[in-house]
Order: sequence, then C-alpha cells, then structure tokens
Amino acid sequence: MNTERKLDTLAEECEVALVDVFAEIDRTAYKNTERVMRAFAENKLSERHFTPTSGYGYNDDGRDLCDRLFAQIFGYTHGFARHNIISGTHALGIALFGLLRPNDTLFSVTGKPYDTLDKVIGISGANGDGSLADFGVNYRQTEIIGGKTLDYEGIKSILLNDGSIKAVFVQRSKGYMSRRSLNCAEIDALYDIVRQNSDAFLVVDNCYGEFCEETEPKADLLVGSLIKNPGGGIAETGGYITGTPRAVELASYRLSVPDIGTEAGASLGQTKNMIKGLFYAPHTTAQALKTAVFSALLFERLGYKVAPSAFERRFDIIQTINLKNADTLLRFCHGIQAGSPVDSFVTPTGWAMPGYSDEVVMAAGAFTQGSSIELSADAPLREPFTVYIQGGLTYESGKYGILSAAKHMLG
Repeated sequence: MNTERKLDTLAEECEVALVDVFAEIDRTAYKNTERVMRAFAENKLSERHFTPTSGYGYNDDGRDLCDRLFAQIFGYTHGFARHNIISGTHALGIALFGLLRPNDTLFSVTGKPYDTLDKVIGISGANGDGSLADFGVNYRQTEIIGGKTLDYEGIKSILLNDGSIKAVFVQRSKGYMSRRSLNCAEIDALYDIVRQNSDAFLVVDNCYGEFCEETEPKADLLVGSLIKNPGGGIAETGGYITGTPRAVELASYRLSVPDIGTEAGASLGQTKNMIKGLFYAPHTTAQALKTAVFSALLFERLGYKVAPSAFERRFDIIQTINLKNADTLLRFCHGIQAGSPVDSFVTPTGWAMPGYSDEVVMAAGAFTQGSSIELSADAPLREPFTVYIQGGLTYESGKYGILSAAKHMLG
C-alpha cells in the first residue's frame, strides 16, 4: 500500500506538470475534428451509406463514400479503405506489390523497415514464398543520420544515380528502433526531393502517426491500419491507402484485380464502423497521446530512460521505456495486462510471433484483437529490453493501465 500511495501522489504531480502539454494535444484534436466534420458535411454522409452490400458489391455508395472520406481527410483526391485489409503490414504489401515490377528497386530511407515486412520484401533474399525478391524486385536502404534526421543529400544522390528505384519507402514511426519518429514537414520535404530527382513513387507507412499533427504527410501512397489511430477504437478491422491517382489505381489492382480495382467488393455491414471510427479518431488519438505523455513523465521520475520525453513534440502515439532487463520488462507487461478491460487475468510471456525474428512479449487486453489504439505494450525479448507502449481509448483507462504496470514493477 505504501508503494501504491507513493505512485498515486507521483501521478498527481505529473498531471499538474503536464497541464499545458495536455491542452496542446486537445487543440490539435479539435483542429483534426474540424476537418473530419467538414468532410462528412461536404460529402453529405447519410444513414443510407451504412446499408450493407453482399456479393460483388457493385454500386455500393457507402463503400465509395468511405473511400472519399479517407482520401479527403488525409489531404488527397484518391484512396480507399477496406475492412478486408487485415493489418498495416497487409496494406503495405498491397501498396508495394501494386507499384513494383521485376528489376525495380525498393529504396528504404529510414533504415530497415518494421520486422513484419522482412519476408514481404525478401530482405534476406528470394526463398520461394512470394516475396518481392521472388519476383525480381531489388532492395536497398539508407539510415537516418544519428537516428534523428533523414539523409536528404544522400537520398538525392542515390536517386540521381540509380534509375531502377521505383518506390522510396518511409516508415514514419520508429518501430522497434531507437530513432525518433518523423514529422509531416520532414516527409513533405522528402516528397519534394523524390519528385524533383526521379520518377519513383513515395510510399509512407503512416501507422501510429495519424491525427497526431494537424495534417498528414505528402506521399504517392499513404498507408495505415484501422485498428490503430484512424479507426478510433470503433473499426474492428481494416486498412486504408490514399495518395496520387495513378499510385492508388495500381494499389487498387493489387487489392482486387486489374480493371476492377475499387469498383467491387461487398461492405458486409462494416462501412458504418469504419466511418464512425474515423469520426472518433482525432479524439481517441488525443487520449492515446495523453497516456503516452503521462507514462513518459511518470517513468522518467522513477529513474528510467524514456523516449520521447514528456515535453517533446510528438508525431506518433508510441512511447518507449528502457526497462534494463527481461524480468522487469515481463513484470511491466504483466501490469499492463492486469490493468486492461479484457483478459486482465492473463500473464503475458514471450513467444515466437509470426513475422518477428525474436521472441516478442505483448500485453493487450483489448476489445479488438491486436488493436494498437487500445492500451498495449510490446517488446522483443532482446537487449536493451525496451518496451513500446501505445494506445489508450480514454486517458483515464490509460492512466489506470500505466499505474498498474508501475505497481507490478515496484510492488
């Protein structure tokens, strides 16, 4: 009880110190809500758009309106959102396979992409599983300078000297790396460099970053998952791809088949949840950001190294804490799970999760399986034993979960 009282007192002190940070997050959420509401009004969203379709789904007005909403709200004229895209990795696979052809090169400018893309790209080489490498697509990468800045001059030089580059890939969020996440202005500057120095497409993995700023990045394809920020905790599955007309068209042909693209596909009653999730998304993302900021200050004051710090400007919902050893990491994740609304009685442990090279521990007592906009914590069981926290449908439940993690570590 003594530990619990000390943590409650520390939590109150953290919240007092974070008043201005929370207020800025709320201001961004309001600006983002404005653009969502204007898009709904301009597109004349009506109850009829929630009517399910089956079979081919021809003339599905709700599906088509949902596509326009995602495109417009993210700053584009073209795009699509589909319930049958199962994850962010799946959405990125659709994008990359849609754009790339044999002998083309995929060029990642943010280092090695997130672990689940390794076998999609075929980073270790062709192995017959159907990776990009199996289809003759080459891969190269360059690193972020010091984990902080895109190597604009180096990227420009490579683009000018390698005409095989067809897609430039950017991962906005840090993934399981120690670098910082990128903001929209940095990606916009990269987009201009790509346009001026090559005919390559710019593909941005926007996962975890949506609605953290008042705009979204410029790209030929902007890609993400609906069980992260843009689904608002309402969409139970799905992903989106928005961007420039030709790039979106090519991606749509990979989503279905050439010449059909987005003109078919039954909604099966999922359109309402996707649009309703988009309505909630700015507010829900703000709740997740507040949870992340609170966890940063709390654990920094408990003596742990965190990134970003509580008072740094944030460009995604991810918070990292270096927990120093495997035992502390597992106890932290146990606490997150115990502070979750679903499966709070479960004890997370490491397992060989498909798509990852190391054992991974994941804590997520979520209403939607794998939902990263709901409070969750995950980490590869390897040095430096850094845990990655994201989500929080409400700040209050997020705070509860973070305090539960601290109590399991310290109690």
